[in-house]
Amino acid sequence: MITIKPLFVVAAIGTSLLSAAFFHTSAAEVNVYSARKEALIKPILDKFTATTNIQVNLVTGKADALISRLSSEGTLSPADVIITTDVGRLYRAKSQGLLQAYQSDTLITAIPANYRDNDNQWFGLTLRARPIMYVPTRIKPEELSTMENLADKKWAGRICIRSSNNIYNQSMVAVMLAQESHTNVQNWANGLVKNMARPPKGGDRDQIKAAVAGVCDIAVANTYYLAGMLNDTDSKNHSIAKQIKVFWPNQSGRGAHVNISGAAITKSAPNQAEAQQLIDFMVTKEVQQWYAQTNHEYPVVEGVEWSETLSSFGKFKAENVDLYKVGDFNAKAVQLMDRAGWK
Repeated sequence: MITIKPLFVVAAIGTSLLSAAFFHTSAAEVNVYSARKEALIKPILDKFTATTNIQVNLVTGKADALISRLSSEGTLSPADVIITTDVGRLYRAKSQGLLQAYQSDTLITAIPANYRDNDNQWFGLTLRARPIMYVPTRIKPEELSTMENLADKKWAGRICIRSSNNIYNQSMVAVMLAQESHTNVQNWANGLVKNMARPPKGGDRDQIKAAVAGVCDIAVANTYYLAGMLNDTDSKNHSIAKQIKVFWPNQSGRGAHVNISGAAITKSAPNQAEAQQLIDFMVTKEVQQWYAQTNHEYPVVEGVEWSETLSSFGKFKAENVDLYKVGDFNAKAVQLMDRAGWK
């Protein structure tokens, strides 16, 4: 269910479409559809309101559901900004004609070119790394090397990873296709599937938990999930996460896979000026610092300090791929994974 939570208290109204009248106030405002949970975005939006006196009306929901909602609402959508996870979803929104270009010197200066759309229709706000995680009592780091090496027979029955339906895995494979031959990536996927300890199920945290439980020795997961567990008030999750180490693959080659969370202005945004102010605000060093320290995601802006937890994972070389190309390879990635039997 999509929840409706303007930053003043408003009751949830389910999945019915909102009218523009619902959001209307006499003050300056901006309407945000966010795939990020309220706790991971609201403090920043509160700060934006305090700084600019622009009221933020927040709608939270599942990423794909929000894109479908935008499409259904069409020109009547009250949404000004969509904030979502993974470049694959931003690509979907753009390909459906749901976004508009925004020319911003602030964003061009702050965000490296490979983390923003070539047509300026979406912009990366944070980086999300997807490395190899391992149980050090069963694996030595010198045994690991590249993501491609996970197809080696020595890892048979030792790997946990999410389903091929997961957008994070689809984008990871799409980025591989943008850099490697189709044959090489297909061979890698074939080998990876043979080495899986179990049919894919659950989220990234479930892969980490399975590794610690002895179901597998290696998990492929995004670092912010592990960081969240390490900082969890639940002592059980904290204890599990402490038994996992991060290994950065492909450091002598293309680098470790990274993706983004990002934002865009919607095609029919009724409050364009306020939307532009909000997205520019999201790449200020203060906001980027908050993301790094609180959400444990890597800042997209250079020179912003990482959280202590992120720093404990070590520095790494990231892939240098124009992420706007990922969407072009998504369909091929899904087909490739299907052929490999990646469920």
